[in-house]
Amino acid sequence: MYIHLGQGTVVKTSELVGIFDLDSTTVSKHTRKFLNKAEKTGEVITVSYELPKSFAVCQKKGEKQKVYISQLASSTLFKRSNFLGEK
Repeated sequence: MYIHLGQGTVVKTSELVGIFDLDSTTVSKHTRKFLNKAEKTGEVITVSYELPKSFAVCQKKGEKQKVYISQLASSTLFKRSNFLGEK
């Protein structure tokens, strides 16, 4: 399955590590450090230039991770990921 992150960006759900809300997670210094490091190493992909609300971490087996910054709410992305329906 695939998940649409916004603005035509689609990733496989099997590559999805996590979906995070920017407002609540960036309170932690560890999350801020993670995002800063990802940006410096070129792992951040901005899906839209609208106000960012969430980020999704994806990783293909054997490749570097990618961090997608999205204008969509984390709850919306979670619903789109269909994790609730998987068994």
